[in-house]
Amino acid sequence: NLNHLSDFAMLRNHAAENISRVRHEVANLLHDVERLNESLLLFRQFYAEMATSSALPETAAPAPGAFEEAYKKLTGEGASTVVCINLSAQLSATMQSAESAAKAVAGDIDVRVIDSRSITAGLGIMVVEAAKAAEAGRSAEEILEMVRDLSTRVKVYGGLDTLDNLRKGGRIGGAQAMLGSMLSIKPVIDISSGKVEEAAKPRTRKKALQWIRDKTLSWGDVEHLNVVSGLAPDQEDLVDMLCPPRRREDIRQGVIGAVIGAHGGPRVIGTAFIAPA
Repeated sequence: NLNHLSDFAMLRNHAAENISRVRHEVANLLHDVERLNESLLLFRQFYAEMATSSALPETAAPAPGAFEEAYKKLTGEGASTVVCINLSAQLSATMQSAESAAKAVAGDIDVRVIDSRSITAGLGIMVVEAAKAAEAGRSAEEILEMVRDLSTRVKVYGGLDTLDNLRKGGRIGGAQAMLGSMLSIKPVIDISSGKVEEAAKPRTRKKALQWIRDKTLSWGDVEHLNVVSGLAPDQEDLVDMLCPPRRREDIRQGVIGAVIGAHGGPRVIGTAFIAPA
């Protein structure tokens, strides 16, 4: 039957296209895994060297030109508007560079620059939620309003081994008061407002992790709970301390990158999440 043969040919072609697409996606996945392994290796080297070196690493904000290039690339790929969500303006000059670049392309590219008032996984949560909203067809204004709301609800708490990195990097902020007793404490900081604030002054690492657990759980039914660290050996311990009531499979784990790690110092560890409205 010619109709059946035609249908069979169509299904065969469709299957071939699917197999080709799956192979392509698998190849991309393997490439992503390879890049992830390379990144983890670099992070291990970074934190290992920082723990043993007498010199502290330095960071610098991207130049406006880097943002201009990114804006042009995105519009070249079909974006009608660019929403640029940045590291807390109270901790970095990154947003200034983003705004300078937005002004340079004004009239040609519609760029909306916004302050996340957050860092590391807190910033990541907002970016992911904004991307989901964009994929769902939300307008730039709706996405900006959502990010403004999230910037007041995303909480970030971090436990440090030392305040040296924050102090020498000029980011110590409201944690300045802890300097006098820093030799006998394991400081915990709160970056939920976009700046570094003193949160607690426990005497031991274990008590610091307990404080982070208790504070995180005190917010009740939080969303997108992340446990992140500078490859701290007790990251899994903090996850265990949160379970129950949280389910392990609902907790996203990650590595704090070199920029924030440079200021947090060796073994920096913490949580980030969206608190209930």
